[in-house]
Parts: sequence; structure tokens; C-alpha cells
Amino acid sequence: MERRRLGRTGHQSSVVTLGTAAIGRVEQVVADRAIQAALDAGVNHVDVAPTYGDAELRLQPWMPRIRERVFLGCKTRERTREAAQAQLHRSLERLGVDRFDLYQLHSVGKPADLDDCTKPGGALEALVEARAEGLVRWLGITGHTHDAPRTHLEALRRFDFDTVMFPLNFVLWADSAYRRDAETLLETCRQRDVGVHVIKAVAKDPWGERPKTHTTWYEPFTDPAIIDRAVAFVLSQPVATLCSVGDVGVLPLVLSAAARFRPLDAEAQAALLATAGAYHTPFVGSWA
Repeated sequence: MERRRLGRTGHQSSVVTLGTAAIGRVEQVVADRAIQAALDAGVNHVDVAPTYGDAELRLQPWMPRIRERVFLGCKTRERTREAAQAQLHRSLERLGVDRFDLYQLHSVGKPADLDDCTKPGGALEALVEARAEGLVRWLGITGHTHDAPRTHLEALRRFDFDTVMFPLNFVLWADSAYRRDAETLLETCRQRDVGVHVIKAVAKDPWGERPKTHTTWYEPFTDPAIIDRAVAFVLSQPVATLCSVGDVGVLPLVLSAAARFRPLDAEAQAALLATAGAYHTPFVGSWA
């Protein structure tokens, strides 16, 4: 699997990061198969969060074997310094590690979330303190919603984050307003050498009232040919890595797509974007 430099961190990350939301609600034996499949495919970057069910506990048995081989990122959704500090230490304990390579403010998609994190006594203070203590090396921010690129631009004005993580796929890119904000964020990250993670690369639709057939909160693409094009589209943009899908059944398809990745030229990208109207952003309702 191709590797790309994750901005100023200097880490050569696999173009797919193992997003561990997929393993947080399955048994250990199922999680083990998914983790091994990712490692066998060449994944060397792992993203985990305490809100991903038992993902930290599912990863813990692997840490003695792989900790020095992977770039380990974790997150907090807490908004105060004290709560974020406590959650960071709990994640270290649950994973059985003594440090994170990257620690991120999680789900900061709207301006109000950013205000909460960056005000005096906010969670950002805990991240800065953890870095000073050697518990983490790099600091990042993640976000969902259509506001995420614009919110992250403001975040970079307030603090020199090392990485950003936000949604990008061909369906979102076809929305001119979203694309404008995403392109501005990508260019800012290029100028400042900020590492870019992408989430929701294979999001197809919101579930709405339909029964869920996968563990993702959105309906994912499952057709291998479409997944190949969706992954190739994202990796044809100036990003470092995309987080794998939150479903262990779809995970192998994303890993295979990344292994086959070849950049899409402008004509191929335009052809894919022309199909976007058949699908919908998952960020509806409270996400909007």
C-alpha cells in the first residue's frame, strides 16, 4: 500500500488508516481478523477513540506486538481541560501504552464546538499540557458536518494544529459550497504543512427510516467497483490518508481499493462527479 507523508509529523502513513470504529462493537475474534487484515495490507496508522465502543480494549492485546510499528492516534470529545485530561489518561490505560503519536480534539465540526474547546479552561489546554509532558507528540482536530472545513480553517487561525481530519468524498465534492471550503482548507494545510486525514470516503447515503444493514451510522457503498472509484477519488486529492470504513465487512473492500489505487485524471474525476446526484450526504438533520 502506498505511503504518504503526514504533514509536519514526517510520518509516512499508509494511505488507509485503520479507523477502529469498526471493531468497537464486535467480539475480540472478529476484531482480531480485521486488525490482522489491515496489517497484512500494509496499514501502519491506527486511529482510535474512547467513543468507539470497546475499540481501545480490542486493540490492547495487539499493542505489545505492534506499538512501535504503527502511528497511534487517539481523540477526546470532552470540552473542558479537566475532563479531557482524565479521558486521555484513561485511554492510555485501556490501550496499555504510555504515549500517543497524535491526540486530537474530536468531533469539532461547528463553531460552537471550537469555541468550547479553545476558551480558557477548554480541552485544548489539556492537549497542550499532554504534549509538554511527553504523553503525546502531535496535536490535531477532527470534525463532521458540512461546517467542518470552515470550522477547521478557523481552528488553524487560533492554534497551530499539526493535523486535521474532515469528511471528503465525491458526493460532498459535487456540492459547490462544500468543495469551495474544502479546497481552501486543503490549500491552507499545504501552505502550513498540516497533515490531512479524510473520513467518510465511502459514505453513500443516510439511512433515514430504512433498516441498517451495516454498523456504520451512514449507508456505505458496498459495490467493489464503486468503492474503487470512491477511494481513488479521495486519494487523487492532496490528502495523506483516509480512515477506513466503520464496518468490518466493508473494510476488506476499502483495503483492496487502496492497493489498486491509481490517480484519477480530470476526465475520470468529472465522470464520477456526474454520478453524485444519485447519492446523498449523510450529514442531515442534527448534522446539517
